[in-house]
Amino acid sequence: MAATSGTDEPPDIEMAWAMRAMQHAEVYYKLISSVDPQFLKLTKVDDQIYSEFRKNFETLRIDVLDPEELKSESAKEKWRPFCLKFNGIVEDFNYGTLLRLDCSQGYTEENTIFAPRIQFFAIEIARNREGYNKAVYISVQDKEGEKGVNNGGEKRADSGEEENTKNGGEKGADSGEEKEEGINREDKTDKGGEKGKEADKEINKSGEKAM
Repeated sequence: MAATSGTDEPPDIEMAWAMRAMQHAEVYYKLISSVDPQFLKLTKVDDQIYSEFRKNFETLRIDVLDPEELKSESAKEKWRPFCLKFNGIVEDFNYGTLLRLDCSQGYTEENTIFAPRIQFFAIEIARNREGYNKAVYISVQDKEGEKGVNNGGEKRADSGEEENTKNGGEKGADSGEEKEEGINREDKTDKGGEKGKEADKEINKSGEKAM
């Protein structure tokens, strides 16, 4: 029941297999991070896979997997008939796929093992339906929420600075207008004084003529 891997394949095929497995893992992790996993459907036969899985592995702990429950000789003997039931039902049912040991963590080297695709589906469908994968979803959503709050605070701070700058500019403009008005008043006063002096001169001239 060993997963099809690249161990007996040429290097190019082995590399292509590894890249495909990694891409599959990245897509799946993004999926359970962005959508509540309880509502996910991974295959057309999720109900059948889950039913058969829990019928054969009723007490298997799936939140944190014990590799021995998957890879030991006794475990393989138990998993083999389960996997073969889905030959022809699930495409590439025995293709090598990355599986997380601790479902609350991501795909790190320490937290990842290779497993047949049907084994991956069985465990991940159970994790989704039984609520174990929700820890990833909640964690990612909380982090995004914190980022949103922080960004909102920065925007509010920026708005405050813009408002202060705007108010400062308005005050500066008002002060400038007041100064300009003051200068205009002085100019008017000076002009008025000059006109008064000119008028006085005219009056004096008229008085001299009259005399």
